[in-house]
Amino acid sequence: MTHYFETPTGDDRRRRIDVRFWDTDWTFTTAAGVFSGDGLDLGTAVLLRTHTPDSASRRILDLGCGYGVLAVAAASAAPDARVDAVDTNERALALTRLNADAHGVGHRVHATLPEDADPDARYDEIWSNPPIRIGKEALHALLLHWLARLAPGGVARLVVGRNLGADSLQRWLGEQGYRCDRTASAKGFRVFEVAPLVSEPSSD
Repeated sequence: MTHYFETPTGDDRRRRIDVRFWDTDWTFTTAAGVFSGDGLDLGTAVLLRTHTPDSASRRILDLGCGYGVLAVAAASAAPDARVDAVDTNERALALTRLNADAHGVGHRVHATLPEDADPDARYDEIWSNPPIRIGKEALHALLLHWLARLAPGGVARLVVGRNLGADSLQRWLGEQGYRCDRTASAKGFRVFEVAPLVSEPSSD
């Protein structure tokens, strides 16, 4: 079985979906074989309903971008920002580029495989509905890798299902030395704001 975080090989069966957030109507092209290809997933909707990027941000990461909703939203809200959209699914990356072009932000949204991202980039903001289903060990490695790229004073916003281990993830992030605050909770999802490392990780 192909998972949404792997590049699918079958027919993409593209479709258009209409969504609304930030008092704005948006249209995105989705496809089979990508995360939540039938519509805006509930977790991302909660994240967008409760938070907006800082318009002054200059470098933003959409981690696990899917077909690019958060990347397009961030680029639209922060008009001077470069947005790096990272995913392991190349079909998702192609859709992100398509959707960014359709919304007039394609020149500032750079969709790429993780290994091709700029290793020197430091992010004012990281936005993510992280791929919980890759497993705890892989998820922890993913978050440690990318959260280390927060710029001083930066913030990561993560939305995680309560029944998928949100509270234990918050505790774990704290044990790694990150300040992790719950800033919203709705529809069975938690939204966390994560600040750069403030202490050495726990030795436990």
